[in-house]
Amino acid sequence: MQRKFRKRSSVLAAFAIAALATAATIDAHWKDGLEQWRNQRAKHLSAPDGWLTLVGLEWLQPGKNSFGSAADNRIRLNAQVADHLGVLELKGNEVYLSSLAASLQLNGAPARAARIETDDPNPTVMKAGTLTLLVIHRGDRYALRIKDSQAPTRVNFRGLHWYEPDPRYRIEAKWTPFTPPHDESIPTMIGTTLKLPVPGIAEFTLDGKAFRLEPVIEEPGDKQLFFILRDTTSKTTTYGAARFLYTDFPDNGLDKPGHLILDFNRLQNPPCAYTPYATCPLPPPQNKLVVALPVGEQRYSH
Repeated sequence: MQRKFRKRSSVLAAFAIAALATAATIDAHWKDGLEQWRNQRAKHLSAPDGWLTLVGLEWLQPGKNSFGSAADNRIRLNAQVADHLGVLELKGNEVYLSSLAASLQLNGAPARAARIETDDPNPTVMKAGTLTLLVIHRGDRYALRIKDSQAPTRVNFRGLHWYEPDPRYRIEAKWTPFTPPHDESIPTMIGTTLKLPVPGIAEFTLDGKAFRLEPVIEEPGDKQLFFILRDTTSKTTTYGAARFLYTDFPDNGLDKPGHLILDFNRLQNPPCAYTPYATCPLPPPQNKLVVALPVGEQRYSH
């Protein structure tokens, strides 16, 4: 009997050791994936056209808006470019480019008079010297977004700041679809409002308390959920306005009950954390959590 007990104990111990080894392997893979994602995020931000290059946002007025380095332009560019690069004419809901300098490029070719595409996924891209110029549409307004690949914010970039990885904040949430889905009014940093579709609600438990978050679909055809949220660390160690979290769709799709993973270790700062010229969405009231999420990206030090 004693031998059988010892044998059974040895088997159980072997199973326990194997389970611990498997858990350690899974944990190591998760940490490796998280580290790769963090490195990729830093590369994306500091790319020649990343958010760290954003140096200006100029709202277009109805009619003609000249732009270039000369002081008599409606939009003066602080860069080594032609005195008068061109004119952006706002006519109702359309923007046209004309009066072009030879140094201006349009979608990688010499510029020509054209109507400007303002919406993703294929906006018109204008380039001159180290500048990249795009027209964006926000609410009922249009603006010229100005990026400079040699901006001090990019040239002097020294990396991001993160909390230590914590697997306790990788949480399985219950997914309940809205039937039918509805649009939510999402406020932005510039005072406009976005109407974005909300397909359902994610419910999860943290430290014994139940919480709910509503994601939006950021762009038509997206294959990820976009959570705009804030927690109590925004008062101390994280960006005050909000943080973002992107997740895969729930296991049974958007229109059926199911589950999804909320890995708060992947919380990231919005573009407004790096530049005053971004137009970031803010969290709706139901996504302002009265709990600390001490994981993910911390405040950015310029």
